Amino acid sequence: MTVRHRRTLALDAVDLDLGPGVHGLLGPNGAGKTSLIRVLATVAEPAAGRVEMLGGDLSRHRERTAVRRELGYLPQEFGYYPGFTVREFVAYVAWLKEMPAAAVPAAVEHAVTRVGLADRIDAKARTLSGGMVRRVGIAQAIVNEPRVLLLDEPTAGLDPEQRVEFRALLRELGRAATVVVSTHLVEDVAAACTDVTLIEAGRVAYRGTPQSLADLGADGTAADGNATERGYTAALRAHRTDASAEASR
Repeated sequence: MTVRHRRTLALDAVDLDLGPGVHGLLGPNGAGKTSLIRVLATVAEPAAGRVEMLGGDLSRHRERTAVRRELGYLPQEFGYYPGFTVREFVAYVAWLKEMPAAAVPAAVEHAVTRVGLADRIDAKARTLSGGMVRRVGIAQAIVNEPRVLLLDEPTAGLDPEQRVEFRALLRELGRAATVVVSTHLVEDVAAACTDVTLIEAGRVAYRGTPQSLADLGADGTAADGNATERGYTAALRAHRTDASAEASR
């Protein structure tokens, strides 16, 4: 797919095939990660190309509407109603997703419990910390047990312990669903993702497993926690070199 923002080329002929598992999107700020997530979430349309999800063609209204019922989406800038309680807000999102009314109360409690907010379920959103609000965002994204879950910078505002718990939740969700996580935190990808796609200047610069990315950063010494970050840097550098050579031809 190709995505443009006015005269800016945000995504340049990106071709991806994603199945069940946890797929990490890495890249510098402005690389095109959020543009890709927004197209997959059906809130933006590509300028060219075709997007198929769950057997539906997103360019067709009826199929796009059906796909939306199976989606979970947490945008980078998460909007919420400060006067709603956690329970009320997540239930409202469940209603928007056309979940059966009888199933909503239990689904809301289950989603809120999974993100560690069971003790604040009847608290007003305006009383929550930034990290708690982010967890409410995750809860609303998973309340319908989505077949496709799209998360844009989901760990922003979470403390280290909460990030560890969230990574465990991602691995659990990825057993049955297709989970796409856009992040700038390499450690999130290394700990939770089954594969990683590196986007640079709107193009796919690298695709492989977190381990293969770490291997690019191997320096002949024992493996350490910085290998994946070094691999990320090496993959970016190689892509930029190739792009520069292509442009000079």
